[in-house]
Amino acid sequence: VMILAVVGVATAVAPVSHSDDVHAEVISRSDDVRADGFDASLQTSNNIQQAASGDVHGNIHGNFGWISPEGEHVDIKYVADENGYQPSGSWIPTPPPIPEAIVRALAWLESHPQAPEHPRHH
Repeated sequence: VMILAVVGVATAVAPVSHSDDVHAEVISRSDDVRADGFDASLQTSNNIQQAASGDVHGNIHGNFGWISPEGEHVDIKYVADENGYQPSGSWIPTPPPIPEAIVRALAWLESHPQAPEHPRHH
């Protein structure tokens, strides 16, 4: 799980570009793999950065970011644990709120459970 998460982050961090990004160099890299987990970080000359820490249970938390072609800083934080991959950041799309009528309908259904059906015998 930890290896897949690190590979996934590395893939997500490397945007495809036809500019000088293909000539980016690693400014700093640190990898500390231990029996109880790991710490890793990477920074490149084209402003891509990544950091992650994991524990012996496979829980990982970290962040990655880059500068978009429009010059905006894109920063994503994440946790990967028994609840799955959970990214957060202003760049992550969020669903619209549930309409009030649906919220009321769900509350009504929850407060009025349907009576169990009895099987019919022929």
